Amino acid sequence: MNQKEGQKTPVSRYATLFIIIGGSLWGIIGLFSTRLAAFGCSPAEITFIRNLVGAAGMVLYLLVRNRDKLKVSIKDLWMFLGTGILSIVFFNIMYFWTIELATLSVAAILLYTAPCFVMVMSVLFFHERLTGRKLSALLLAFAGCAFTTGVLDAVLYGGGTGIIRPLGILTGIASGFGYALYSIFGNVALKKYSPETVTVYTFIVAACSLAPFCARMPLFLRLCHLPVLANGISIGLVSTMAPFLFYTAGLAYTPPGKASVLAFVEPMVATLVSVFILHEPLRFTGVIGILMIFSSIVILTRES
Repeated sequence: MNQKEGQKTPVSRYATLFIIIGGSLWGIIGLFSTRLAAFGCSPAEITFIRNLVGAAGMVLYLLVRNRDKLKVSIKDLWMFLGTGILSIVFFNIMYFWTIELATLSVAAILLYTAPCFVMVMSVLFFHERLTGRKLSALLLAFAGCAFTTGVLDAVLYGGGTGIIRPLGILTGIASGFGYALYSIFGNVALKKYSPETVTVYTFIVAACSLAPFCARMPLFLRLCHLPVLANGISIGLVSTMAPFLFYTAGLAYTPPGKASVLAFVEPMVATLVSVFILHEPLRFTGVIGILMIFSSIVILTRES
């Protein structure tokens, strides 16, 4: 139980709602990324814009709310190289690339293989015990990936429409792996710094690492067009900074296991956006795959 649970404050009363709002805002990121891609922005440029705007927003927020959270020791910057470059930059580029190669719903579902990668890395590097429950969750998640991406359809029916290209499957799984790395590196940083501090410096490092490759005239010229600028600001504030603030506020009064389950709303919202707004196809086997992957995460969150 979180130490703040049971305290009746305005935030605690709406903690569950805040987590759901945060997950939903993460889930609609495809609306902005697909539009930026249509305007000619590459996955790396979209990642750069997202982190640059998110970093600027978080810095301004902390300058107003708590400037002390902007203070870090130079010798600890290595922590944010892991969260910012190896995790955030890598998984974002892979995620946006998967959206281009496949669909938003497939990208969101494959991203949520991350808990399985966290489990595997915890066993390998932190010598956690591999239980039958964890192994069954891992196998269920891989089976879900086969259903969701159309691999099963290809085996049973010899191909057909709607099958995701192999590269799209690889980039989607890679995004899940990169997402998982945040838990590994972030766990180290959070032992010394607050979630806000870790987040803002993760965004800053991510944006700085991409600046030499993305902060060029073609991108600036595109951002001079109001639709591009609006979507760039939206992806940084609406689907990056805002969901973090909502999720963190709710997490302070919610058990981590419950919060993880509530966060399932993210891929669910992404799937709804994909099907009903972006008009992307969703097969019956894809629905089965989604349920399998969600079930695997439920199994993992119930592991004690």
